[in-house]
Amino acid sequence: MKNMYNVLKGPCLTEKASLLQEADNKVVFKVSPDANKISIKLAVEKMFPVKVKNVHVANMHGKQKRVGKFTGFRNDWKKAYVTLSEGQISFADEL
Repeated sequence: MKNMYNVLKGPCLTEKASLLQEADNKVVFKVSPDANKISIKLAVEKMFPVKVKNVHVANMHGKQKRVGKFTGFRNDWKKAYVTLSEGQISFADEL
């Protein structure tokens, strides 16, 4: 990725993400499909004042949707679970 600001698309605001943030000091992002773990780590550290300990990624498949007799699929997307280092405060207020 050439531009770090194109890596992170936004936060993933779900109930599971909220529980992970409170319990395990993890933050979940929607990221670009061609982003890798290294570029995600660099983008998070550049955009927010935190140190990243670990990054896990998951490829999410688009759901099947139907309108009348026509069926189609939503786009596939990628999700990143970012673990912050110990002692780092959560930056969820900035999101």
